[in-house]
Amino acid sequence: MTTERLYYHDCYLREFSARVVETAEDGKRVYLDRTAFYPTSGGQPFDTGAIGGAQVVDVVDEDNRIAHILNSPLAPGEHEASVDWPRRFDHMQQHSGQHMLSAVLEHLFKMKTLSFHMGAESSTIEVRAAEISAASLSATQIAQAEDRCAEIVAQAIPLTISFDDASADLGLRKASERTGTLRLVSIEGVDRSACGGTHVRNTAEIGPVFIRKLEKLRGNVRLEFVCGARALKSAKNDFATLQELSRLLSMPASETPATVAAQMERLKAFEKSSQKLTLELAQLQGKERWTATAPDADGLRRTIEHGPIDDLLRTRAQAFVAQGKAVFAAISTEPPAILLAVSSDSGLRAGERVKAVVSAAGGRGGGNAALAQGSLPAGCDLEKVAESLVKI
Repeated sequence: MTTERLYYHDCYLREFSARVVETAEDGKRVYLDRTAFYPTSGGQPFDTGAIGGAQVVDVVDEDNRIAHILNSPLAPGEHEASVDWPRRFDHMQQHSGQHMLSAVLEHLFKMKTLSFHMGAESSTIEVRAAEISAASLSATQIAQAEDRCAEIVAQAIPLTISFDDASADLGLRKASERTGTLRLVSIEGVDRSACGGTHVRNTAEIGPVFIRKLEKLRGNVRLEFVCGARALKSAKNDFATLQELSRLLSMPASETPATVAAQMERLKAFEKSSQKLTLELAQLQGKERWTATAPDADGLRRTIEHGPIDDLLRTRAQAFVAQGKAVFAAISTEPPAILLAVSSDSGLRAGERVKAVVSAAGGRGGGNAALAQGSLPAGCDLEKVAESLVKI
């Protein structure tokens, strides 16, 4: 059984009648004698809609026939069906826009389209330059491509569908590997491609085309783009964001980019200054702690600190032992970990001591002679471990 593909000839067909000729999976997988539902293929997602009251949740191309996956069983016989038109037309805009954009990129920059994927929010194409070293697009080139697309959209050039034999000289933008009869989608003077997808009647229906993002990939470039209603929604969202920034900064929208850039530079300078001051404070705290810690009978100043083992703690520890005759231990409970810093005249080697102590407790650790750190298993007596660390 071969399914007649009504969308091949009329992409605008929204409602139709068809006969269920075969069912599977308890009636939730049905095969029609003819269908206007597009199956996932060529980078374009499937259509949704309804058949005889059952909702279409997937459409699968099985070579000569098409399977319709439903949310509820459907009995054999004649049924009325309807395609989710907003979803279908959105896909038509994106797919036709992709043909146009791919043709423009190849004409302007010799960039050939390798693949196409249509997502729920945006679509992507992967392109390759004539020379790998040129596999990139500048902001100027992106603007040129968008402007050229806008010119073609304004001309309302018809998109025509025809059928021809693959062996003929068809003048395709991209050679087809298929044999036999090919379905051709053409934009006169712009593009001619073998394609089984659904498309708009003319370029005016594509609407605006915006390139949203570039990503280098395997020596190629992946472009994220939106067309038609998606592009309008994207532009509205961007404008709303810009207006809110303008309001927050109390300045015209045109001045916000420069102001934000300047504020970011100031923030970086503040962060750098803050980090410097924070480290200086940690060093001062380490020195003050050494002064406030009385030496023991061996003349060593020993201290144990509780808290997260981070850069600030390490700075305090190193400042403490830098004063001489000192041992600094730290305990962290989440996760269980210890740190040991020792002065060169303490009689201890931090790395060796930590490795021995944490290994005995079932953990792992190590470091150099002055500073070492280790991790411990849950439930370990951290206080006991810390006490053993600071003992000579």
